[in-house]
Amino acid sequence: MSHFVIVGAGECGARAAFSLREKGFEGAITLIGTETIAPYERPPLSKGMLAHSQEPRFVATLERYGEAGINLLIGVTAWGINTGRKSVALSDGRQIQFDRLLLATGAHARPFPGVSKTDSRIRLLRTHADALALREAMTRGRHVVVVGGGFIGLELAATARTLGTEVTVVEGLPRVLKRGVPEEIAEVIVERHRSEGAVVRCGEGIVALEEDEEEARIRLVNGETIAADVILVGIGALPNIALAEVAGLAIDNGIAVNERLETSAPDIYAAGDCCSFPLMLYGGRRVRLESWRNAQDQGTLAAANMMGANEVISAVPWFWSDQYDLTLQIAGLADGATHVLRRELGDGAFLLFHLDDDGRLLAASGIGRGNVVARDIRLAEILIAARAHPDPSALVASHVKLKSLLAG
Repeated sequence: MSHFVIVGAGECGARAAFSLREKGFEGAITLIGTETIAPYERPPLSKGMLAHSQEPRFVATLERYGEAGINLLIGVTAWGINTGRKSVALSDGRQIQFDRLLLATGAHARPFPGVSKTDSRIRLLRTHADALALREAMTRGRHVVVVGGGFIGLELAATARTLGTEVTVVEGLPRVLKRGVPEEIAEVIVERHRSEGAVVRCGEGIVALEEDEEEARIRLVNGETIAADVILVGIGALPNIALAEVAGLAIDNGIAVNERLETSAPDIYAAGDCCSFPLMLYGGRRVRLESWRNAQDQGTLAAANMMGANEVISAVPWFWSDQYDLTLQIAGLADGATHVLRRELGDGAFLLFHLDDDGRLLAASGIGRGNVVARDIRLAEILIAARAHPDPSALVASHVKLKSLLAG
């Protein structure tokens, strides 16, 4: 009987395990996770879970793993792979043989340079345990300084303000959300944060982060010191590649895979935040995506290809962020776009369409309250996948339904 092993019990790994069963795989499945709780969704850690609940949003109940015949091993770490013998060495001393292996090892929070560890007042956010520790610090009257104006940093800032915590966001770049978010949308988000009482400071170089028993401190290039009860470092994530590196797998901004999620070793696949892959929709450009939907999509695709489906990556990159009552959604990659068109949706909501010189739609971005942009972003996603060249006048005309452009 074939044995498929999945290292990494997050959204991607769990999705792959259940997808194998849904696709009819009858062999043994082992899912290995370092954390001591069942797989859960990470996006709520900086949003709803942090503000309203102590419980993670589990991908599935423990009973469901048993019912599906998935051997879930939690609280153990895979530390070595023997590609010749097709075995995985675990921290508890076990050696597990596999016929095919999926690495869904995810990513970890990028530490601040020069800070070798995070202690009581300097924090990172990646796990449920991290979120619980942060939640204790986010109480009314306390001051949290967020280092980094990306998705995680701003989502945490919004959550902290909702809880009554004083917030200062410090971003070294000239504006927040510099990576992949249009300036017009970033401005809307910054103004919303400021209207909620958060302080947002951009273009501020940081010399050092310090802490003692009384407070944490940020020392800026300009000589100023900002004191806080807690400093949250939210400056991105790094792929977990150590296991792949020691196994001799090719690395390129993550575990390097081809368009079928195959690594450089036979019968070993990688998916989710840990891997980089060629995106044929954008000319084979190699990318690494850190997103909830990508983890789901690639978990499903990896399962299919482990069973011999030979399918290629075709999903359009998609990202979202909730801050206060605003929702930002982005479909596609805007790199290479030379034209931007704006479509007003009313009540302050709008869409931006990013096209290249030939008029091909490369990406779409939208922001508004609640789910007001969701339907149009989904329709734009379909146009992007089709490599469509939509009529620019129709894109900006709010009375023209985007669905009418699909037939063209």
